[in-house]
Amino acid sequence: MDNTDGKTPPPTVWPTLAAADARGLMAWLTGVLGFVEVVAYAGDDGVVQHAELAWPTGGGLMMGQQRPGTDERATSSGSFAAYVVVPDAAEIDAIAARVRDAGDGEIVREPYDTDYGSHDVAVRDPEGNHWQFGTYPGAPRP
Repeated sequence: MDNTDGKTPPPTVWPTLAAADARGLMAWLTGVLGFVEVVAYAGDDGVVQHAELAWPTGGGLMMGQQRPGTDERATSSGSFAAYVVVPDAAEIDAIAARVRDAGDGEIVREPYDTDYGSHDVAVRDPEGNHWQFGTYPGAPRP
C-alpha cells in the first residue's frame, strides 16, 4: 500500500449493493448514516444505474437501482452487510440517534462495547441491509 504522501490511498475494493429505490436509499445513507454522494449516473428514465458513496474517513460503496431480470449484481436489495469503521465513539451514539429519529431504519443492536475494545452499533437501513458501525479499525497491517 503506497501511503508515502500521508494521504489515504483510493479504495480498490468496493462493496456493492442494489436497491429497490436507489435514490431513496442514497438519501437515507447520506442523511442518516453520514455517507457522502460522490457521483450518480442515471439512465434516460432517471433511474440510478451507478452511484458511488464515500465514507468520510476513507472507502466507500457502489450501488444502483435493482433491475429485475437484467441485474448482474451479486446482492439483491436487502441482502447486503458491511462493517464501517468510525474513529470517534461519540459518533456511534450519534448514528444510533439519527437512525432512531429517522424512523424508517431499525437499530438491530443498541450501542455496546466489545471485549476487544470497540464501541459498536448495528442497524438496518429501510431496505433491510445490515450495517455495523464500530471503532475497531481492524488489525494492523504488516
